[in-house]
Amino acid sequence: MAYRIAQIRRVSSHPEVYEPCDDSFALVDALLADQANLLEHHPALCMEVGCGSGYVITSLALILGQESQGVHYLATDINPHAMRVTQETLEAHGVHVELINTDIASGLERSLAGLVDVMVVNPPYVPTPEDEVGRDGITSSWAGGENGRSVIDKILPIANNLLSDKGWLYMVTLTANNPTQICLQMGELGFASRIVVQRSTEEENLHVIKFWRDIDIRAEAKESITMNKTVPARVMESLLSQFPRLPLWKNGNKQ
Repeated sequence: MAYRIAQIRRVSSHPEVYEPCDDSFALVDALLADQANLLEHHPALCMEVGCGSGYVITSLALILGQESQGVHYLATDINPHAMRVTQETLEAHGVHVELINTDIASGLERSLAGLVDVMVVNPPYVPTPEDEVGRDGITSSWAGGENGRSVIDKILPIANNLLSDKGWLYMVTLTANNPTQICLQMGELGFASRIVVQRSTEEENLHVIKFWRDIDIRAEAKESITMNKTVPARVMESLLSQFPRLPLWKNGNKQ
């Protein structure tokens, strides 16, 4: 029997590597929900930033499966232990991914510029003191600094640089991260967005957001910059319509 996602019992582990949890499952569920579109997308290069246990990138490869021949996969993580754990997870599922031990995409930004068709990211999004961001070991997988945005705000412009003209970004966010503001920032770079999965747990409210380049938004964004205007009203209306049941975004700890 062919499995569509990575089997948890075959995912490797290490005390200093983040294990699959609600956010990982939400991200993979978003990829499953968008599977038909992903297959029609025919990506040539898929990338995960912060692969951890390898659960997400392995699942993405299995979701695309044999129907997507010639796809190349790449994953990065700042934690060297994650490299070994991800490799073991990949081998257990018969998947090949190029693994690079680096911070986000450091050293890759020139060579990969404009080449990534699908990027998946479950970033460190938990609000923490800034001095916890980028620490060695498992802390780097969840410590997000003020409002959980320190690492996210580094990833966004990098994603803009690496994504191809048809590139898609799937990112996990927390309510405390102010996802509407994240969408607006990406809108200023010419990206449209929508929530693929929204999930509430006992500890947090999660959103998996999909971003893609939009010709009309890019044109409006350029015009706005030229004329010193704010984000186009159409973009704002589209974003707000996706969050009808949520309270006003608040800063602080987990919701």
